[in-house]
Amino acid sequence: MILKRINLEKNEEKTLAPYACKSAKSLGRIYKEKDDENRTCFQRDRDRIIHSKSFRRLQEKTQVFLAYEGDHFRNRLTHTMEVAQISRDIARTLGLNEDLAESIALAHDLGHTPFGHSGEEALNKIMQKFGMNYEHNAQSRRTVEFMEKLYPNFPGLNLSREVIDGLIKHQTAYDQRGIEFESYPHLEAQVVNLADGIAYMNHDIDDGIRAGLFTIEKLEKLVLWNSALKLAKKSYKKGLEGNVLRARVISKLISLMIDDLINQTEKNIKKHGINSLTDVRKFKGEIVSFSKKMEKEMEILRAFLMKEFYMSPRIREKMDRGMKIIEGLFEAYFSDPNTLPPHIQKWIDKGEKRAVVIKDYIAGMTDSFAGREYQRIYAKIQP
Repeated sequence: MILKRINLEKNEEKTLAPYACKSAKSLGRIYKEKDDENRTCFQRDRDRIIHSKSFRRLQEKTQVFLAYEGDHFRNRLTHTMEVAQISRDIARTLGLNEDLAESIALAHDLGHTPFGHSGEEALNKIMQKFGMNYEHNAQSRRTVEFMEKLYPNFPGLNLSREVIDGLIKHQTAYDQRGIEFESYPHLEAQVVNLADGIAYMNHDIDDGIRAGLFTIEKLEKLVLWNSALKLAKKSYKKGLEGNVLRARVISKLISLMIDDLINQTEKNIKKHGINSLTDVRKFKGEIVSFSKKMEKEMEILRAFLMKEFYMSPRIREKMDRGMKIIEGLFEAYFSDPNTLPPHIQKWIDKGEKRAVVIKDYIAGMTDSFAGREYQRIYAKIQP
C-alpha cells in the first residue's frame, strides 16, 4: 500500500494524542509553498535540515572533546543524532508527533560554534562589546531562516513555524540562561529540551570514562548510577565487565530517565487537564518534566560531570585554546575585512553590520577549518 501525504495526515488524526501537533493543522511557513505529495510538512522540514550544509558541518564541531581527538568520542553531529533518537522514542510513547520532535532535535545545534560551549562563550564575550549577545539557539534559528541559501525564491530553509518555535524556545541547563518566555512551546519541543539533557549527560559519562577523566568507582557514589547498575546486573547475570558494563549501565540509566519523564509527564497532563493543543498553548508552565526525585538525582549527576569532566584541566586547556582561536579570528577579520573570502565580504558591502557578518562566518566554521584559518592568518603562531 502506498501512503501519500494525505494518508499520513489522516493516520496522525487517528493515532496521535489530542494535544499533539498535527501536520495537517500546522501554522504553516513564512513563505507559502505547495504541499509535498508524499511527505507531511514536518517530514519535509526534517529532510531539508539533513541536507543542509550546516547539518553536515556538525560532524567536525566539538561536543566536549575536539572533533579530531578520537574516533569514538561524540561530536556535535553524533550528539544531535542521539537527541533525535531519544526525542522520537519519547514522542512516540506520549502520542506526540515524532517527525516534528525529530526535526527540532536535528536542528537544535545548527547554530553552535566550533569548540563547543567555550566557542559560544568567546563569541558572546566579543559580541557584548557591540551591544549584542551570542546564543547558539538564536543562531540556530538565524541559520535556518537566513544563513542557508538553497532556494531561489526565499532565504533559509523556510521551515514550519512549529519547528522554528521549538528552536527559539530550546532550553537545557546550559542554554538561554536568564531568558524568560511568556509561554512554553508545544509538547514536542518540550520533549526535545529534556531529551537533549538525557543525551549529553549519558554520553558525557561514556566519553569521560573512555578518556580516563574519572572512573566507574567514582560514579558508584551516585544513587542514580547505582540504580542503573542494579538493573543491568539483574538483566545480565554474567559478562558485565569493562566496556560492556559501561555500555549496559548507561543504557539502563537512559531508560530510567526516559521512563521517569514519560510517567511524570502523563501525570502532569492529567493534573492540568491538557486535552488539546490549545490547552498546551494556554498553559503557562512546563508540562513535559521529570519527577522531583529524578530532577534532584540528575542535578547531582550534572554537578559530578561539571567537576570531573567539563572543568577538568585537560578539557579546559583545549577549550581555552579554542577560545583563543575564535578571538584571534574575529580580531583579524574585523581589523581587515579583506582577510575574509569575497562571498563573505559582500555582505559587509550590502550594509550588514561588520561584527554580525563576522560572527555568522565564525559560528559556521568547523573546528578544523577554524584552526586552519588561524594558522593562515597567524602563520608564526601554532594554535
